[in-house]
Formats: sequence, C-alpha cells, structure tokens
Amino acid sequence: MGTINGKDFIDRLDEMENEIWYDGEKIKGKISEHPAFKGILKSKASLYDLQNDSLLKEEMTFFLPDKKESIGLSYLQPKTKEDLKRRRKMMEHWARCTHGMMGRSPDYMNTAIMSFASSASLLKDRENCFPENIQSLYERAMEQDLSFTHTFITPQVNRSQSYLGFTEHPISAKVIDRNEKGIIIKGARLLATQGGLTDEILVITAPRLFLDPDEAFAFSIPSNTKGLKFICRESFVGGESSFNHPLSSRYEEMDSIVVFDNVLVPWERVFFYDNVDATTDFMTQSSFHTFAYHQVVTRQIVKTEFILGVAQLLVETINVDEYQHIQEKLSEMIIGLETMKALLEKSENDAKIDQWDLMRPCMIPLQIASNIFPRIYPRFSEIIQLIGASGMISLPTERAFESENRAELDQYLQAYSMNAKDRVKIFRLAWDLTMSSFGTRQTQYERYFFGDPIRLSSNLYKNYLKENHVGKISQFLNLKNKE
Repeated sequence: MGTINGKDFIDRLDEMENEIWYDGEKIKGKISEHPAFKGILKSKASLYDLQNDSLLKEEMTFFLPDKKESIGLSYLQPKTKEDLKRRRKMMEHWARCTHGMMGRSPDYMNTAIMSFASSASLLKDRENCFPENIQSLYERAMEQDLSFTHTFITPQVNRSQSYLGFTEHPISAKVIDRNEKGIIIKGARLLATQGGLTDEILVITAPRLFLDPDEAFAFSIPSNTKGLKFICRESFVGGESSFNHPLSSRYEEMDSIVVFDNVLVPWERVFFYDNVDATTDFMTQSSFHTFAYHQVVTRQIVKTEFILGVAQLLVETINVDEYQHIQEKLSEMIIGLETMKALLEKSENDAKIDQWDLMRPCMIPLQIASNIFPRIYPRFSEIIQLIGASGMISLPTERAFESENRAELDQYLQAYSMNAKDRVKIFRLAWDLTMSSFGTRQTQYERYFFGDPIRLSSNLYKNYLKENHVGKISQFLNLKNKE
C-alpha cells in the first residue's frame, strides 16, 4: 500500500474504535468528529495529503529497491549525508505545515521505529529478546504508513531515587503473567501524546535505577487492543473558531494516561521483556536518541521561525520597532534561531557511519540544541507577552465583530496602518501562542520534551570530550601528573 492520504488516515482511525475516555465518559462514534480531537486530526490528515502532493512527492517519499509503492521519507535509513539532508528537508515541510506546533507529527515516531529497527541487532542472542519483531514492525509500518504514539513515563507516585515501587496491585505497567500467546501487562503509563489517536502505541521502558525486571519490556500493539484504555486530560481547544483560537483549534495534541487492564501482548509483538540489561543497552546504545533529536531540533527551528514572525508582526502592528529594548528582545530571538540552525547543520556536517552502516548525525551539537531550547522557548513566550503588554488582554471575539458594536471596535481597536479586526487577529494569535491553556502547555511541553533539563545538562557534561582541553592547559602549566 505504501503512503496513505488524509482520508485514509481518518477512515482507518474511525474504524478502530479505540477506547478513549474524555471528561469521565467513554467516547462513542467517530473520533474524528469529537470537538476535542477533530482539529488535530484534520491537521494531521493534511500532513498525509502533503506527502502525496505532486509538487512535493519526490521530497516527501522514497522507494525501496524491491517495492513499487512510495514510502514516507521519515522511514528512510540514511546511508549518506545527503540522505540526512533529504530527511531533514522532508521534516521541515511537515513542520512548516503545522508551524512546529505538533510535537507528535508522524515523522517523530516514524523516525523512532526506523532507528529501533536499525539497531535491532543489539538484542541478538540475548535472553527474552526478539530483534526480528522490531524489523517486522518497521516493515509493516512502511507498508501501511502506520501512525504511532508512545509512552515511556511511569506514574509519579514517588520520585525518590531509592523508591522501588512494589505494591500489591501494579501502579506502573508491568508483566504479571506469561503464557503460550504472549505476555500479560497490567498497570499504567503516563503522557501518551495523541494517545488513542494513532494506529498503534509503542511501549518501551526508559532505563532507571532499581528497575523491576517485570517492568523491563518493549512492544508495540494496536491502539484498539482489548484491555487498553486511554484516559484524556482536559482539552485545551478553546473553540472551533480559527479567529478566536487560531492555534488550539488546529494543533491541540491531547495527552492521556494509558491503562493496561490485563492486556495480552502477542509474542510476535514483543521486542524484549524481563531483561534489565537489554532495556538499558537498547535505549542508551541504539540510534534512537540521535535521530529523534535530529527530528525534534528540525521542528523546533521551524517553531522558532514562527515565534519570531509573530513577535515581529506585533512590533510592526503597534509601531514600536524604533525602541532599543524591543530591538534587543527581537535580537534574542534571532540569536536563538540562528544558533539552533547552526547546531543542526553541524550535526549533519559531522555525521559519521555507525556500526550498523547508518549515517548518524553528530550527537553533541544536537544535545547542545536540546539543552538550549528548553531555556529559550519560555523566554521567547515572555518576550511576546512583554511586547503585546495590555493589548494581550482586551481581545474581542469573532462574534463581537459581527455584532452592533462593530463600529466602536473598528474605531477604538485599530492599529498603526491596520484595521481593528486584523489587529485583533494578530493579538489573538500571540495570546493563543503564549497565554492560553494551549500556549502554556506548549511551554511546559518544550521544557521537558527530552526529560529533566538538569539531567540533560549532566548527560552533555558526561558525554563531551574534555580531556584534550585539559591536556593543553596541563601542558601549558607543565603539570607532570596531568601529562
């Protein structure tokens, strides 16, 4: 089958009838028509349509030697630096279509599946490991253009490093039984973004201290598997009007708790289980983090371009570009954007072939970018709030402009060289980006996209090669014990 279009994606998802709970009620009927989900699903469908656009198809897809159907380029295992740049260009197209607002656009998880498959040999000949199942998933995902979500995070009952989490009834999802058909999972996982809104869910355990072997597993199953339930948070869709809620009406990605109620995971779906060492090695030594960072940084750059555009449009709307403090704030954004772009290009320029013959981007520039962005994104949101000032508060709705008050609104809310309605459109965009529930979720999401910022900094410090720099200073000072 190969690449699908937006209608295929929506129809397939509606037919699955995944068990999704919203505001205390189980959703019935077509998920694509539910007010909390139809905006994001329509936007996601547009991405699948984009890869079938005749003008972009060559940049969005590729062909395997033995296949006639086109395949989404985010599944491409790069062998050259040119392949890396092709992947990035494709990801830029999708990111620009959503202005970088969709953290779980399909290319993120496609990249994860691709990288796991490329590193599957890490599991070869290890106890309770089935690398062939990862390769099968990769091939099935390409053939059917499947969509995925994933979950790594365990419930935050006790975040002490010494907490073992033993309870009579499982809280964190764990293997409670095994039989001839597969493993049985009971418990929960947190924060599946777009949980229930995809064909499958990838469940994999992140390495940690004192990991219970019953929690050391990885698998992928259909989202409508019996006993699998998605419990949603409150929706941040402000409303259907793209005038009132230009971003949340389109790009609000639901987050959900994933509940496993004695879920049977067939053996052919299991990657590994009951193997703590495999859990640690697969996540730390595979190419997943490198390629995932490459996709994420690409998206974050597009998002920063969008934020800069919003900020500059605000400046021009209220005619404040002559003030040096405004110029300084916009320069902050420019510096952040160009730094991120330079780091991404460096990661590609310094890419090297890894042990699986894949061209892997250099990790250090990507790690630096992923340390920078959680710090600059909240600041950029603040800058937009500071530029907009009180203008971010008094914002009439679309219906207000259709009322008998239109003349007053046109008179009192006009801007420098701009009519009132267009001015309010711009300010409502800035508000939805930085101050609405959608906007503040975006800030928190980017802060913790790859986990605890302190841990990210620690990992960068530990991975960065410092010995050469120390050696030069030791030589300069003629320190005998440092030579």
